[in-house]
Amino acid sequence: MLGHFGFSYVGFIYLLMLFIPNIFWAKYKPAGYDDIVSNENKILLGLERVGQVLVSCVAIIFNDYDLKPFSLWSLWLIVSFILMIIYEICWIRYFNSEHTLKDFYGSFLGIPVPGASLPVAAFLLLGIYGKVIWLIISIIILGIGHIGIHLQHLKEYGTGE
Repeated sequence: MLGHFGFSYVGFIYLLMLFIPNIFWAKYKPAGYDDIVSNENKILLGLERVGQVLVSCVAIIFNDYDLKPFSLWSLWLIVSFILMIIYEICWIRYFNSEHTLKDFYGSFLGIPVPGASLPVAAFLLLGIYGKVIWLIISIIILGIGHIGIHLQHLKEYGTGE
């Protein structure tokens, strides 16, 4: 449950799926977003930042997430990957939109704040699949901060559906 050291190509792919859309997003932030960040809860922000560093490191330094012979346990990885694909679809939807706060924070397939909740759920399932407690702990820290901030924005600015 602690993990085996070694580079994880699956963890690396997940991080690419996470970072690439966010790099493009930096150029296409929703109107009014910069006003939102000034009101963020500092505790949630701290948890988010610590979680980001931890998840990024833990996802690639343990090779327990890499593909193994198929078994029932593989379903954790399959569901995790499906969540990451849905996350990518959410980004496509956002990039094809008018880049409003509603476009950014609006639910997708009934999933609230999908830009925050989908990758958190995917990495949690990846940690379960790999049986790496460090990723599970790291993503819980990140999830509290990241999802918490997104929900705060959603509530404060009424951008939900």
